[in-house]
Parts: sequence; structure tokens; C-alpha cells
Amino acid sequence: MLIGFAVQGWLRSAVRQQLKVAGSTGLTGAEIARAILDRNGLHAVPVEPAGGGALSDHYDPRSRSIHLSADVFAGRSVASGAIAAHEVGHAIQHATAYSAFRARSAMFPVVNIASQAWLLLLLVGAFMQIAGAVELALLLFGIVVLFQLVTLPVEFDASKRALAQLRGVGLVSVAETGGARKVLTAAALTYVAAALAAVAQLAYFAMMFLGRRD
Repeated sequence: MLIGFAVQGWLRSAVRQQLKVAGSTGLTGAEIARAILDRNGLHAVPVEPAGGGALSDHYDPRSRSIHLSADVFAGRSVASGAIAAHEVGHAIQHATAYSAFRARSAMFPVVNIASQAWLLLLLVGAFMQIAGAVELALLLFGIVVLFQLVTLPVEFDASKRALAQLRGVGLVSVAETGGARKVLTAAALTYVAAALAAVAQLAYFAMMFLGRRD
């Protein structure tokens, strides 16, 4: 949890810093996303404002659409361009059937159910001594943890694609590359922290509920 908080703080700091650095192209995050999408033949993928606040940027594979937070959608900074390009990276993964992206998408319906059910099942099984309930709960949580581990290559690959696209289209200068890389690295590392926390939590519950039976 401490590592997760530290990485989140680093991400917010990196984004805040680079939001103050104006991009040399003068384009908004939405315009940069559109330029990269069109360069890759993804003309049908829309770029829309996200409904949430800061860092609510995401790619929705169900509607094949990109959603950018206000600071990114209308911002003309290095951070805006980097974050927008990262989300386009996911759209490119989808279009090219990137294997890790396909695996994560296939797991999502099961993970959605597992993430809502595992804790309740664990508590009920532990307090009411229902046979097999704790084991099933930990299995469900294990699926959630596996999903977070599969997410890691997806996020790092999206950041790698983002930087390559920004360079390829000429949307970042040499001087801006370091700032863009810093934002993209910080964003990807938040998923590493989340995965580490989930693995540690799974190990803790396994030792707590299964280890004491030995």
C-alpha cells in the first residue's frame, strides 16, 4: 500500500509538472490523439471527453472509443499529448489484436464478477464456517490478481507505442521526449504497484485463512 501511494504521488507530481510545459506543436491532447489514430487508419475511433476528473483517461474496448479528462482533452502540454497517445496505444493494440490485450479483454467479464464477490464470500465463509467458501473466495481473488498481472504488459506496451507514435508523427521535440517518457513511465508503474499490492494481499489472506488450518 505504501509503494502504491508513493507511485500515485509520483504520477500526479509528474503529470502536474508536465502539464505546465507547453507542447511545441500547440495541439491539444484530443488533436494529438486524432492525428495518431488517423495515421494508423483508425478513423472510426472517436475521441471524447471523459466524465470523470483528473487521470480518468481511458480507452473503452466495448465502444472502441477514447475518453480523455478535461486537462488532457483540451490541454496543449507535454503531459496532455503523452497521456492521449497512451490511450491511443490501447486502440492500436485492439486493432492489431495484441495478444496480452486480447487476454485481458477475455478475462474482464469473469474478473468483474470475481472482484465483486470474493470478499463477501471470504467473510461469509470465514465467520459461518461454510465448507469450501474460503477456498473459492481466494480462487476468485486469484483471478483478479492474475488480471492485474496480465495488465502489466498491456500498459507498458501502450506507453512504448505512445512514445514511438509521438516521435513518428513529429508530435514531440527532442527536448520534450524526456518529459513525455517520464509521464508514461509513471503511469505504467502505477499498475506495477497495484499488482504488487494485490499479490501481497492474496498471500496474506492465504496464510491467514488456510495456513492456520495446518
